[in-house]
Amino acid sequence: MKHKVLVFPCGSEIGLEIHKALKFCKDIELFGASSVSSNNGKYQYKNYIEGLPWVEAPGFIDQLNELILKHNIDFIYPAHDSVLLFLSQNQSLVKATVIASEAKTCEICRSKALTYQIFNNIIPVPKVYNSSADINEYPVFLKPDVGQGAKGVYLAKNKEEVDFYRAKDNTLLMLEYLPYKEYTVDCFTDSKGNLLFAKGRLRSRIQNGISVDTFPVDNPEFLEFAEKINKELKFKGAWFFQLKENKNKELMLLEIAPRIAGTMALFRNLGVNFPLLSIYTFVDMPVEIMTNEYHLQLDRALSNSYKIDIEYDHVYVDLDDTIINNDKIVVSVVSFLFQCLNNGKKIYLITRHKEIVENTLNKFRIQNMFDEIIHITNGDCKSLFIDKGRKAIFIDDSFAERKKVKTNCSIPVFDISQLESLIENHL
Repeated sequence: MKHKVLVFPCGSEIGLEIHKALKFCKDIELFGASSVSSNNGKYQYKNYIEGLPWVEAPGFIDQLNELILKHNIDFIYPAHDSVLLFLSQNQSLVKATVIASEAKTCEICRSKALTYQIFNNIIPVPKVYNSSADINEYPVFLKPDVGQGAKGVYLAKNKEEVDFYRAKDNTLLMLEYLPYKEYTVDCFTDSKGNLLFAKGRLRSRIQNGISVDTFPVDNPEFLEFAEKINKELKFKGAWFFQLKENKNKELMLLEIAPRIAGTMALFRNLGVNFPLLSIYTFVDMPVEIMTNEYHLQLDRALSNSYKIDIEYDHVYVDLDDTIINNDKIVVSVVSFLFQCLNNGKKIYLITRHKEIVENTLNKFRIQNMFDEIIHITNGDCKSLFIDKGRKAIFIDDSFAERKKVKTNCSIPVFDISQLESLIENHL
């Protein structure tokens, strides 16, 4: 039996990582929901639902429960800190299981001031100044008590700057400046409270509060910190905390979050699928964690997703310099062709190949991919071999070939670089 899992909001970095982690799992059927129309989740989730209200809106739980009952949702995966807190506090009203630690843990982690207060005598935390008059060393770091993604943070170099920013937002915490390396420690706690995993990664490059260049780092202090945090708070499933070095290069706690992190993708590719492990924990399935030992570094950048409004059932594709380039398969082209096979589309190889086509296809092990092979041995235009009555597209590296087909057949034409707009991200 498949577990139906709703991710909300599905277009956040957290929601996108959950999708990548779960989309191939045979026991999971994914649904993604969003409150906004412009988000990447609609390009990734096959079962995408738009128009769910913001969590603060009146009637949110009623509409959420309607969605749950309509789609027989078993689990909800919160993919934003505020959603996580709200759903953990209202689990008794929600008609599906929320993948979250207990509400008290989520409440503590949502407030940096409360986190520092609780852990002040347990693990090192940054010095917190009560007023600008108490500050004896600059610069200082100003950050919201409740926030995420480096929003509303400032580095103040003197008292005047502190007073300026605090006049705009008097809830900003005034913290000692931590100038050196920053780390995230990804963790997993089972349903019995046992800490099964705690590994650190260096946040080499950070954009908008998100680690976009990271790799694993071994430090025995990471596990010591994790064990102390796990003893103090009640976690269930995946969670993480962040550390940063002070001026003496001593590790200080920045924050704790009882949720999936977008860059947990690093350890996922070493064998630790945190979103799946968390679901298994919530169905009381015993879990075991195993990692590969190779070195892995993750660098993240913006990727493209497309919504295209063409319909086609037939694909005409060139061979030389399109499917095969420099005596190698062009993986992106073959990936698209397999997508076409999955979707029941007909594929026609149309080529001026100078050798025996079948021998070349056998050499590259793609001999059974095509419904028809059209081998042009004279100078005839490829458009002569394309059935104009079909809903078709044409793929060729040659602009001249594409121009003739476009002119004579009036069908969409693509070079290799355009195929990314045809690749489906959802399953």
